[in-house]
Amino acid sequence: MAFRWKNDLTERDVTDEVAYLNRRQLIAGVAAGVGLAGAGGRAQAAELEPTDWEDITSYNNYYEFGTGKDDPVKYAHMLTTSPWTVKIDGLVDRPGEYAFEDIMKQMTIEERIYRFRCVEAWSMVVPWNGFELSDLLDLAGVQSGAKYVAFETALRPDEMPGVRFPVLDWPYVEGLRLDEAVHPLTIMATGIYGKDIPNQNGAPLRLVVPWKYGFKSIKSIVRITLTDKEPPTSWNKANAREYGFYSNVNPEVDHPRWSQASERVIGTGLFAKRQDTLMFNGYADEVASLYTGMDLAKFY
Repeated sequence: MAFRWKNDLTERDVTDEVAYLNRRQLIAGVAAGVGLAGAGGRAQAAELEPTDWEDITSYNNYYEFGTGKDDPVKYAHMLTTSPWTVKIDGLVDRPGEYAFEDIMKQMTIEERIYRFRCVEAWSMVVPWNGFELSDLLDLAGVQSGAKYVAFETALRPDEMPGVRFPVLDWPYVEGLRLDEAVHPLTIMATGIYGKDIPNQNGAPLRLVVPWKYGFKSIKSIVRITLTDKEPPTSWNKANAREYGFYSNVNPEVDHPRWSQASERVIGTGLFAKRQDTLMFNGYADEVASLYTGMDLAKFY
């Protein structure tokens, strides 16, 4: 089923793909997408075209496999993604080890076309396949005292050559406030372009929070913890001055070492005109209310 969130994106905006083999299936899903939009008002169908996934799957940050943009595609094939389990613990009613295949049997998979904005001031548009994080949290049963959700990436030195170097304090960890986590825009991605998500993009299960800089969308998740305290996050631990807990996309707040007012769109060429960065990456209408009363410059 193919559809997009309420914004100005269409399939024409998706980063080019060389071979998009399931076009007919996605086009057939447009009518169903319209029905969903009418019922829930949350999504609307998009006109679909063949797209190219080469840039999305070859230009990545995944430091567990190296710091170069092409390191993940070179080395991520070493990661074993089956079998895969996710430990869900903390303030939940049903803690335990959840097998990936069992999770998938209980989730409704959707396609969401989202902007993806890196803190390094480059961007893409990605058609993710996945399910809302809130559905997974409901499966575990969130207790009333929970205020935050912490996430942890797999740590496998034998399969991840990058963790031999102290680039970060491994394993990679991230976190969201609970209201951010259960927002319907927040998804757990399991695929791209209707295909299983490649290892370099965070297989088999990654977080996607489209209004935040990309490093918040943690890859290859093995643990989710519900807690009443703000959890530590990897880049904040490494350099709190440059990477805050919230890290919402904000063109008015520069990174200490570069401007965030504009962005380079991957796939358009090195000399293409940069485009203006949008507040909350274009999702202000949906998420700005989460931060009412907060100093958005302070919570970079």
